[in-house]
Amino acid sequence: MPLPSTGWHKSSYSTDREDACVEAAVAAAGTGVRVRDTKDRGRRPFSVSARAWSSFLNALRSDGI
Repeated sequence: MPLPSTGWHKSSYSTDREDACVEAAVAAAGTGVRVRDTKDRGRRPFSVSARAWSSFLNALRSDGI
C-alpha cells in the first residue's frame, strides 16, 4: 500500500505500549520514504528509496506480517 503524499503515518502494528513504533512519510518530490522512531521523534529520520521501501513491504507480506 503506497503512503499518502502528506505527513507522517504511524505503523498500524505500533501501539502506545510498545517500544517498537515507526512512522513513515513520502520524501520530498516523491524520491523515497523517510522513516523515524515514533517514541524518539527528536532523532533524525532516515530515508530509503521507493524501491527499497516497496521491497521491504513485500518481504513483510510474504512472511505473513
